[in-house]
Amino acid sequence: MNAPAPLSARLPEFTWDTLEAAAALAAAHPGGLINLSIGTPVDPVPTVIRQALADASDSPGYPLTAGTPELRRAMSAWVSRACGAGVDGLGVLPTIGSKELVAWLPTLLGIGVGDVVVIPSVCYPTYEDGVRLVGATAVRTDSLTAVGPTSRVRLVWLNSPGNPTGRVLPPAHLRKVVDWARERGAVVASDECYLPLGWTPGSEPVSVLSPEVCGGSYDGVLAVHSLSKRSNLAGYRAGLVAGDPKLVDELLKVRKHAGMIVPKPVQAAMIAALGDQTHADEQRERYRARRETLAGAFTAAGFTIEHSEAGLYLWLTRGEDCWETVDWLARRGILAAAGALYGPAGNRHVRVALTASDERIAAVADRLAEV
Repeated sequence: MNAPAPLSARLPEFTWDTLEAAAALAAAHPGGLINLSIGTPVDPVPTVIRQALADASDSPGYPLTAGTPELRRAMSAWVSRACGAGVDGLGVLPTIGSKELVAWLPTLLGIGVGDVVVIPSVCYPTYEDGVRLVGATAVRTDSLTAVGPTSRVRLVWLNSPGNPTGRVLPPAHLRKVVDWARERGAVVASDECYLPLGWTPGSEPVSVLSPEVCGGSYDGVLAVHSLSKRSNLAGYRAGLVAGDPKLVDELLKVRKHAGMIVPKPVQAAMIAALGDQTHADEQRERYRARRETLAGAFTAAGFTIEHSEAGLYLWLTRGEDCWETVDWLARRGILAAAGALYGPAGNRHVRVALTASDERIAAVADRLAEV
């Protein structure tokens, strides 16, 4: 009798492993490797957050999966401010970063074989990974008319501002998706990790929890947020999900059984992070300045920037296969992410992150100026 295939067989090669050859080429540059392929923060964790973590470090007991009462209040208050949501009737839940929630949401919702999950045509690979883990079917599309009449759609992922494209979806589009999903009894999950990072006037990101999108009702709607970029807490694994209280309660019930718990010191750090806007504004200004430098440098080097009106990345093209562009940059010591990693429609683009230090961002500009 043949042994069943391991679960990992359902998944593609890990995204960043595909860049190993390009990374080796870039590392051979005399000035060293400048890694713009992944949006990992490099700036210090704000002191107010580090102090809160330290003060809560003597936490010998099990934490609450639902979060402490203080954290739940802090999450509700922040979502109200950042997303334009009302606190009344809003469910909130801390998560172990946002990637964990993205990967396991289909599992937590009981989605399985025969069900359909709609994801953007070009998107964060973990949306599809989560679908593969449960054996469901992923449909890549930016137009719900392409889904057809199927009644098997259980989940629709939105991502605005988008990763990797930086595209911002207007409120009217978001509202149509919510209405479409509600008519079919599907859940809308909106990944809004980059919501605070809008750069282009007139294209300000709007949350799915905003009344102009959800109509003042959170039924069937979830918004996913992260403190990784806003507060440099990627290493803390601190995120949250907010929206339909019935859905949030169901997630909580399953997560209790599965041990998906944010450590209590991290919960304390989250309270400090969510309650302090000053550090978030300072970090946003760092990214704005880095974005301005990179945008000018890549444009001068013959690249075209598409979308990128918000978020932590530039979506670039030279009008060629993305792997050719990755190689071209690697020979200059710059590592970018190939657009094809985010879906077939991205095969002529690369994504570069704004998360290198000021010194390394300046070095990118210098290397591109030598072209």
